[in-house]
Amino acid sequence: MKALPYEAIRNRYSRLKHCLTEQSRRLWAASEAMELGYGGISAVARATGLMPVTIQKGIAELSQAVATPSPPGRQRSPGGGRKPLTSKDPSLAGALEKLMEPYTSGDPMRPLRWTCKSTAVLARELTAQGSPVSGDTVGRLLKAQDYSLQGNRKRFEGKQHADRNGQFEHIAANVEAFQSRGCPVISVDTKKKELVGNYRNGGKEWAPLGEATEVEAYDFIDKDLGKAIPYGIYDPSYNLGWVSVGTDHDTAQFAVRSIGRWWEEMGEWLYPEAKEILIMCDGGGSNATRSRLWKKSLQDWADQEGMSIMVCHFPPGTSKWNKIEHRMFCHITRNWRGKPLVSHEVIIKLIGGTTTEKGLRIQAHLDEGLYPLGIKVSDEEMAQLSLERADFHGEWNYLIRPRVL
Repeated sequence: MKALPYEAIRNRYSRLKHCLTEQSRRLWAASEAMELGYGGISAVARATGLMPVTIQKGIAELSQAVATPSPPGRQRSPGGGRKPLTSKDPSLAGALEKLMEPYTSGDPMRPLRWTCKSTAVLARELTAQGSPVSGDTVGRLLKAQDYSLQGNRKRFEGKQHADRNGQFEHIAANVEAFQSRGCPVISVDTKKKELVGNYRNGGKEWAPLGEATEVEAYDFIDKDLGKAIPYGIYDPSYNLGWVSVGTDHDTAQFAVRSIGRWWEEMGEWLYPEAKEILIMCDGGGSNATRSRLWKKSLQDWADQEGMSIMVCHFPPGTSKWNKIEHRMFCHITRNWRGKPLVSHEVIIKLIGGTTTEKGLRIQAHLDEGLYPLGIKVSDEEMAQLSLERADFHGEWNYLIRPRVL
């Protein structure tokens, strides 16, 4: 049976519609209607679902196509399409710009100042001001005004010390001198303490879809598992690291014991003839510049090993410049991202499994020793230390020699 005209049109349209643009769809429908003659517009509209007025517009365009051809690459005539809201409401862009100012003119306590400036919130505020818009429209307007989604950027380190650059030069000169003599130079610091248990660990890891590791909803410390305190020692000469994972307290005694363990397991084998060592560290925590226990513990270790210890602290506000931060700790964090630190054994293995293409290798050890807080070092004990302060900022730079007891 011969198909009715609108059925044939519908079949042709279903094969072509995905390839047609808005203009070519309109012109094709107009051509079909003109071919059918009387009743053609209704038949084409019924077969394609296009509005009769659209087909009539196409017929008018076809009759004028020879006289006024459309510019190449255009689907609409110049000026066609929906007009932007800014043309209907010229004050819209200015109102949005005012809302985005850090300190909006007028009442500084207005509610919007204390809310997240999402597109939805901004759209509600503009609508309340008499300019009804959607969140998507606000997003387009912000992009047009060179706004983008941005987070906070760490930059300010507080007030810089006047001799900050001088201390960096002092450290660099000592590092070069020690390395030229074949003596060990190490960078030390305590990494962020971690809760041990099935807790969320920052970062993401590839896994089968829908099989994310499930962890505890709340990070309450497990009294049996406790916490992990990673104290690291990094040797920039050999690109090797050592981490003592403590379970008690981050004290000066723990820090020096970690350095001593590194020396026993790694340093002594790498520098068998060394009689002096340079330690680079920041100015706070267990190895703080003002810590008497830090100096007393270093003195005890120097006496034990018969080794001179030079200490250079980084100036205030510059702990992130310590090499261990960006040469070792960052790679450990990257290696265990997304993995719950369920036990001390897992932490040791994750730290020990950290490597880089540039050859970084790390050994890790669990230190279950007790390091009590509140130990005081008296003035008499300090006076007995073999401590020589440098002429340049002796509080940052000092040498501890082994005592002959």
